[in-house]
Amino acid sequence: MLVFIRRDISVFAGSELHPRLIAGLEKQSITDATDVQQEVIPEILRGSDVQVCAETGSGKTLAYLLPVMQKLLTVEAPNSATRALVLVPTRELARQVLKDAKRMTDMNHLDAGVLTGGEEFKYQAAILRKNPEILIATPGRLVDHLKRQTAELGDVEFLVLDEADRMLDMGFSEDMELIVSKCGTQRQTLMLSATLRHEGVGRAARSWLKDPVEITTKGIQESHDDITQQRILADDNAHKDRLLTWLLANESYGKAIVFVNKRTEAERLSEFLRRHREGIAVLHGDMTQDERNYVMQSVREGRRNILVATDVAARGLDVEGLDLVINYDLARKGDEYIHRIGRTGRAGRSGLAISLIAPNEWNLKAAIERYIQQEMASRTIKDLKAKYTGPKKVKASGKAAGTKKKKPRGPAAKKAAAKKATERKGPSEKKRNGPRPSRPKDTGNLMDSDGFAPIKRKK
Repeated sequence: MLVFIRRDISVFAGSELHPRLIAGLEKQSITDATDVQQEVIPEILRGSDVQVCAETGSGKTLAYLLPVMQKLLTVEAPNSATRALVLVPTRELARQVLKDAKRMTDMNHLDAGVLTGGEEFKYQAAILRKNPEILIATPGRLVDHLKRQTAELGDVEFLVLDEADRMLDMGFSEDMELIVSKCGTQRQTLMLSATLRHEGVGRAARSWLKDPVEITTKGIQESHDDITQQRILADDNAHKDRLLTWLLANESYGKAIVFVNKRTEAERLSEFLRRHREGIAVLHGDMTQDERNYVMQSVREGRRNILVATDVAARGLDVEGLDLVINYDLARKGDEYIHRIGRTGRAGRSGLAISLIAPNEWNLKAAIERYIQQEMASRTIKDLKAKYTGPKKVKASGKAAGTKKKKPRGPAAKKAAAKKATERKGPSEKKRNGPRPSRPKDTGNLMDSDGFAPIKRKK
């Protein structure tokens, strides 16, 4: 275990930790390195590119910030532009990383800035003119600044791709390619996520990383020992509303987050819950940055203790005391389910994750359980028991087994099929009775009986 507190013996992977970093850790009462920090930090200090897969809440952010800051403080570069770039998929994660960085930079001369959508370009251009050593950005907004020539990445020594799989899922592949091409060629590249089993991540790693050291602290099936996972069957959304109201009224929790898949559902559900209790907040991608910041501040300060959110809150959201996660809508992918439930049970604390499963979500539930190699414990609320009890038969994968109807055979079946085919045909397709009427002969008149001249055939 790496010990940071004692100044006289503090050693950071074999080299003296900068006194200013020690002060930052002491201020946060951080005494020991987590598992991922013990494995990642020495490799970064050695100058290796790294590809890291570790569970949420394991300390990944500090695992790359500390060694990067150590190097920035050790090697001065007063005439350089931004030296470390951290790319993240969402505004919320960018704010969280900035918050963690500021806790350390407040104790030294390094500066950190953030670029995300929802803020004025002029304000952000002013931040860039100050040449912050550490820049945290979402890909889309950084590309906008590159096109406006207000951002300079030629001096970047450290490129961090935090939640790379999510950025690829969100369609940022081309933006990331452009950003990487603008960074210094002698850079050190770090790729981190709670999940790296993504078809695009492997290609990105081969293209952007040089002989990376691959580090996996825990497998997916081992990542959530501190989280109790349950599922409750529901008949429909009206039934889910009643179940949710009961859970929020009867479960023991400090703060809770309720996940839905659509913005409109987040708005509807938050309004529904406000009719039953206080302390409800809502968060989704269509909100302005000021609105998002206000919501998250109110949750962190405890003025709101129940957050209804889309997957915009599934990554990078670190709220102390958040010990209950409810999947009102089941996540569409296993990776997103992992990130959702990872909002609780962080840093060794226990948490509870409950998924409400409608009939059309059973197969998705089975696929997620197969992916994480864990089953959600079945739970029933006595007075709100669903009529739906699950599929009658299930496959080895856990998905519902369909029932194939046998095709009828024999003369009677053939006759019935012929009759159906006849009924499906329109009047024009039915066989005409009697001989086909003959075409009128060309009388040679300029106008026929119907008032139109007959069509002349070409000779």
